Amino acid sequence: MFVQLGISHPLCSPIGDAMKLTFHRGALLRCIVTSLLLCFFLLLAAAQQEDQPIIRFVRNPDPAPDFQLAGLDGKPVTLAGSKGKVVLVNFWATWCGPCRAEIPDLVELQKKYKDRLQILGLVVDDEDLDAIKKFAARFGINYPVALATNDIRIQYGGIPALPTSFVLDSEGRVVQKHEGLRDPVLYEAEIRSLLGLPIGNVRVETFEDVGEVFLKHADRATELPGVDLSKLTPEQKTVALHKFNAESCTCGCGYTLAQCRIYDRDCKTSKAATEKIIAAAVGSHAAPTPAAPSQSTSPVASPSPEKPHE
Repeated sequence: MFVQLGISHPLCSPIGDAMKLTFHRGALLRCIVTSLLLCFFLLLAAAQQEDQPIIRFVRNPDPAPDFQLAGLDGKPVTLAGSKGKVVLVNFWATWCGPCRAEIPDLVELQKKYKDRLQILGLVVDDEDLDAIKKFAARFGINYPVALATNDIRIQYGGIPALPTSFVLDSEGRVVQKHEGLRDPVLYEAEIRSLLGLPIGNVRVETFEDVGEVFLKHADRATELPGVDLSKLTPEQKTVALHKFNAESCTCGCGYTLAQCRIYDRDCKTSKAATEKIIAAAVGSHAAPTPAAPSQSTSPVASPSPEKPHE
């Protein structure tokens, strides 16, 4: 009886095998479906991550250079007066088309976040106060406007393009710089993030300032716009970068070669100077090394008696 229990009934064998086969097929199908679903969700997540909007802030931000100017209404315009708020320092001019285009968006941002945001409009290359006042009234500018001195422009990096905006956190540190006309959604996302407000699906990243925000940090850069360092060894690259930051550009900008490359990518003077430095670095190691004297295979060859082994 014990042996019989260990033997399958002939009529039951086909059914049992079929059930096992069905089970294995079902398990395999579930495994395939699960794998496909997993791959789908991974691909979907990757696609969403690629399309996910990103805002970037300086990792170790510098304090913003302070200033004290007289506003269009005669009241002082200072950073100190906006302590504790997120600040947007906007350099602009009335004749600048992109500046004119973004002002309505800045007005709306100031209105929406008036208690926690302060926009400061600093006018450059435009000294007609009456014209600026009329312009401000016509556009309904609801934030302080003042004429930027040349000294302030230099402290903020020269302002090579208009508009240029600096984003400051509530501690008065510059966390981002934007040149040219930008989407107001970007500004609002940055403002909300700095205020600790929800920003939806936007990802926040940090970066090291290597001259993009303040030119004085150009000495941190390991790459420069329009400068090909690929032919240099790591040692040669270090030497070249040191020279870029030690030598001044002769175009009249008053900056080092590194700073000029960041400030003005179209400058032919700094480009030619950096190329000359790179060529010299490559050439200094390009000359063939003198061949070592060949050793004689003669059996009578012997060490020179003038240089005995120690």
